Amino acid sequence: MVNPYAAGAAGRCPNCGEGHLFEGFLKVAPTCEACGFDLKSADTGDGPAVFVILIGGFIVAFGAVFTEIAYSPPIWLQLIIWLPLTALICGALLRPFKGLLVAAQFTNKAREAGRE
Repeated sequence: MVNPYAAGAAGRCPNCGEGHLFEGFLKVAPTCEACGFDLKSADTGDGPAVFVILIGGFIVAFGAVFTEIAYSPPIWLQLIIWLPLTALICGALLRPFKGLLVAAQFTNKAREAGRE
């Protein structure tokens, strides 16, 4: 039995763990190429972005405040360090979190209201 959360975080189908969950960076594939599972009903909305912003924002804000208090670097150095790091952290976390939320929908059999 495949763990749907591990499969989703890895970008694999939460049903079989074999096929690709995404076609492109964040677009969910319509069906699993391995088992034929219908993935087009999965809609995570803004959930992954909210989690990523909260987690990435906490890491960057804590790091920037700690750096400011401990070393007092000039503001231009703070911007050179923390702006690219923010983009890297958020970019790296977005796809696994979207996969996790698709897997959570699969596990809990969540569907949009009015759909069968």
